[in-house]
Amino acid sequence: MAESGIGDMDRALIRRVLSSDDRRAFDQLVRRHQGMVRAQLRRLTHGDDATADDLAQEAFLQAWKKLDQFRGDALFSTWLYRIAYSCFLQARRRTSWSDVRSDDEATASLSAPPQPLDLLLDLSRAMQRLSDGEQAVLLHCFQLDLSHEETAYVLGMPLGTVKSHALRGKQKLKQWLTPWQDTDHHGDTA
Repeated sequence: MAESGIGDMDRALIRRVLSSDDRRAFDQLVRRHQGMVRAQLRRLTHGDDATADDLAQEAFLQAWKKLDQFRGDALFSTWLYRIAYSCFLQARRRTSWSDVRSDDEATASLSAPPQPLDLLLDLSRAMQRLSDGEQAVLLHCFQLDLSHEETAYVLGMPLGTVKSHALRGKQKLKQWLTPWQDTDHHGDTA
């Protein structure tokens, strides 16, 4: 996994934090990555913005404490995703927030291009029918655009398991959303 200029910037900031306890450099890392971490956590918490923000704050606090453990085996952003996912799993074990959300929350949390409301609702409901593993893999691979290898790292799953969850999850969604394949985006049948 080769890092581009963005990776170089992160590495330089990390060096500044580790060599001189530079809090401004860490603030820059947070600003660079907080949007994607918050988006990941909003999706994992099914649109619960307050919980997602709390978990993001916890994830960055852990990243600050453990920055000396970052080995550079993965992109810094992938490492942060893993920390954020661990925070999510810990919170899910501690609490029992509802996995059920209103239709308004379901559509608000999707970042897909404008499509009919019915399709968004059906997709949201179909995603919730998937196993936890399938949901997590599809979120990271397709909504967050991570590779299978990066997703395996973030979720702490074997690569083969990630690929299986991705394949099965896509097959289930395709089957459950088959009626949408026979309509155009205006609700008229093709």
